Amino acid sequence: MELDKSKYKYLFDIDSPIAIRDFDAAQLKTLCREIREYMVDVISQIGGHFGGGLGTVELSVALHKVFNTPYDKIVWDTGHQAYPHKVLTGRREALTRIRKYGGISGFLKRSESEYDAFGAGHASTSISAALGMAAASDHKKENRKVVAIIGDGAMTGGMAYEAMNNSGILKKNLIVVLNDNQMSIAPNVWQISNYFTEMISHPEYNKFKGAIWDLTGKLDDFGDRLRKVASRLESGIKAIITPGMLFESLGFRYFGPVNGHNVAQLVKLFEQVKNLNGPILVHAITEKGKGYKPAEGHVQKLHASTPFDKITGKALKSGGTVSSYTSIFGNALVEIAKENKDVIGITGAMPDGTGLNILQNELPDRYYDVGIAEEHAVTFAGGMATLGVIPVVAIYSSFLQRGFDQIVHDVALQKLHVVFVLDRAGLVGADGPTHHGSFDLTYLRLIPNMVVMAPKDEAELRDMLYTAVNYKDGPVALRYPRGNALGVEIKEGFSELEIGKAEKLIDGEDCAILAVGSMVDNALKAAEKLNLEGFNCEVINMRFIKPLDEVMLDYAAQKFDKIITLEENTIVGGFGSAVLEYFSDNNYKNDTLRIGIPDRFVDHGSQSELHKEIGIDPDGIVERVKIFCKGTGIHNEVIA
Repeated sequence: MELDKSKYKYLFDIDSPIAIRDFDAAQLKTLCREIREYMVDVISQIGGHFGGGLGTVELSVALHKVFNTPYDKIVWDTGHQAYPHKVLTGRREALTRIRKYGGISGFLKRSESEYDAFGAGHASTSISAALGMAAASDHKKENRKVVAIIGDGAMTGGMAYEAMNNSGILKKNLIVVLNDNQMSIAPNVWQISNYFTEMISHPEYNKFKGAIWDLTGKLDDFGDRLRKVASRLESGIKAIITPGMLFESLGFRYFGPVNGHNVAQLVKLFEQVKNLNGPILVHAITEKGKGYKPAEGHVQKLHASTPFDKITGKALKSGGTVSSYTSIFGNALVEIAKENKDVIGITGAMPDGTGLNILQNELPDRYYDVGIAEEHAVTFAGGMATLGVIPVVAIYSSFLQRGFDQIVHDVALQKLHVVFVLDRAGLVGADGPTHHGSFDLTYLRLIPNMVVMAPKDEAELRDMLYTAVNYKDGPVALRYPRGNALGVEIKEGFSELEIGKAEKLIDGEDCAILAVGSMVDNALKAAEKLNLEGFNCEVINMRFIKPLDEVMLDYAAQKFDKIITLEENTIVGGFGSAVLEYFSDNNYKNDTLRIGIPDRFVDHGSQSELHKEIGIDPDGIVERVKIFCKGTGIHNEVIA
């Protein structure tokens, strides 16, 4: 990647945060401008999460200047905010390969850098992890500072408040930085609040306050009354001119709001609060996309981006014409909702990512965004279902893992009709292991009363969604992959599928390939290649992971000695395991090969690169089937 390094005065001399510890305010300000410029230069060419990182440049610089990282721990919430952190911590050049196969992760990763204190790809985790570090540091008698940065919507997640409540109880030395880039907590009252923050964070003020507290503690009942008056006075002032009472009530000392793009002010504030005892919250107002006009002031635009024109911010044309599975689902849901007034959609802060923005625009009164609160989304849907509403809960596969207990206890146990639509099922590509939907067939299949299905293409997706909405006997889960669909013809209207009914796609004599979801197309392509080499394979689209089509399984077991199962899910406990369980229960002795995602966390890269790596692309399937058909026995064959 060609970059004009001459326009950077400091950036290319910085290989660790140590290099900026002696910078003055003017140098820090210049460095912030350079980091922002570098991010625009790089991400415009390769794509990546963008807006959140532009908003945390000054925070990142100030934190690494003031705190002795990596001994002191900085814990980021998700990786969206952490690109400047990566640039400052020895990964400047590596940014040019971020989210690429073999390159650095787009999120935080402990194995990647000693400066990544805690791995993070999902939201609302930083305070819990940081509190754990503070408690461990205290236990080991280490004078280690711990800072958690939370924001980018993560404060809508209940886990954050559970952690804050526990922080207030434990009273460990912990600093939480609220990166508020949407002003979602309170309006910004800059001049007054900045002055007040200066006052209450100043060492002399805190020394004076401590002295008064000690003195009044020696005055028996009269001292207690003075303390109460002083506390009410300080709390009253804070309540009037700051939004800090929520955090104060949870046991935090609140400082802010502070201008999160004034690096000198941030440095001064962090210097003043870092040695205070107990839980501290610094509320920084930032702007997502700060410093890059096409991204400023837009909640979704350039949050995560493909390569784009640096001047206009517009995405470079990819040349693709096939619709995504996400948009096909979104449009189908609107069609169904217009026919059925009881159908509503629920998302967890991902309207565009799940396709529910289409419902939001067309039928806004039938759309609910509950924030980054997947557990709540599931139980909220269950409550709706008790009164005859049909909630369609659209959540990424890896994010729905957070709501597992609620699916079991609040929905399936009560046999409530909730439709779960899992986007990003299987390997998602550049976002890597925190976002791969590798486990949903396994964690959904084990739940009683649950129907689980996966479409082979976009036409079947539409029919499955229609089937799920019209199913009345309990919860239904429907999963599909990230990216463009296959481009098959879509007929007008919908057809209802028979629950648990598979379909034979190709007749064969040598072996049967039982495939589900995204792997059906790969099975067809592999069968075509195998046929050219003399292997005549039957291909069956199983459609349903639960209930299985037992008639079809009996047929396959009786016709073929060798059976291959194919899925884009972990090999552990997934579709292939379900088939083996059925064969075992019915005393079938067929040679069986399970092909799926190996029992490990798969790294990031394009979907095609990852499919090839683990052997679930057509060529990989061909080679494994050829080897299998020449041997015997049950094979749990996966590429490690």
